[in-house]
Amino acid sequence: MKPRIIVISIIFLFISAGLYSQDVIKLGIIGLDTSHSPAFIKLLNDKNAAEQYKGFKIVAAYPYGSKTIESSAKRIPGYIEEAENHEVKITSSIAEMLKQVDCVLLETNDGNLHLEQALEVFKAGKPVFIDKPVAANLAEAIAIFKLAKKYNVPVFSSSALRYSPVNQEIRKGNHGKVIGADCYSPDAYEPSHADFTWYGIHGVETLYTVMGTGCIEVSRLSTKDFSVVTGVWADGRIGTFRSIRTGHNYFGGTVFCSTKVVQADGYKGYGVLLDQILQFFKTKEVPIDPEETIEIFTFMEASNESKRQNGAPVLMESILEKGKLDAERILKNIKD
Repeated sequence: MKPRIIVISIIFLFISAGLYSQDVIKLGIIGLDTSHSPAFIKLLNDKNAAEQYKGFKIVAAYPYGSKTIESSAKRIPGYIEEAENHEVKITSSIAEMLKQVDCVLLETNDGNLHLEQALEVFKAGKPVFIDKPVAANLAEAIAIFKLAKKYNVPVFSSSALRYSPVNQEIRKGNHGKVIGADCYSPDAYEPSHADFTWYGIHGVETLYTVMGTGCIEVSRLSTKDFSVVTGVWADGRIGTFRSIRTGHNYFGGTVFCSTKVVQADGYKGYGVLLDQILQFFKTKEVPIDPEETIEIFTFMEASNESKRQNGAPVLMESILEKGKLDAERILKNIKD
């Protein structure tokens, strides 16, 4: 081969490599203390990854992560090893990780850390998915979305249950108008989080996926091991959430539609959620209105207030206003 042809070939290879690297969206993970992190890493970085994942790669991860919730913290060493086996660089800080990525998966299991960690991501201007719960309580959830708006960074949060196929069919009206729903999910208790935010949020988000927003009043009936929350929507519809802390752990519900009664979907794997996250990273279009996520947290906090009042009905509006005031106090203490 002539020297000139060799030079041209080498230049072409460099150009091709450059174009290829630009086509791959580099992702970073914060928090290797949840099963979601290795699941996402395996789906995206596996040598036999599905075709729709070829344009993405998780390249770096900051592993912490809860340091106080033992069930989460003890997972970190094993998940670090799994990440490294899939060519993910482990960083010593969030700042170091942010320099290497285009978008972020905030996976830390401990919602108490999300505000602090999300703020670093917002300041870096990186689009971010915040895994459930977006925060440990309503006030911090409101503060996170306010900060995202301030820094003009796209962000969303969701349970994987929202994107289970039947739940999406119901939301789109494929079975007629939803006139009521009774949803349920496991609800492991974690004292560092407001009730339901740690795990019951899966069932509450299922309820909101099928019912939509508009709840105005909440009441909660609770005994030692059982809770049922009843929400009244502005148009008169009624939706309930049953928390399962004993007995068989399962996700689902019964949805009453205008044309039929449909059983809500349970857990269908992480792939259905990951597909939405990757589309979000491509388009920067937020798939869930932050106001819906905030209403989910208002619903949960209203249920807690009802419990404190021995089951009395609680207005969502009053809980939301208090949450906003508490959020403002939080934001005043944040140094830019």
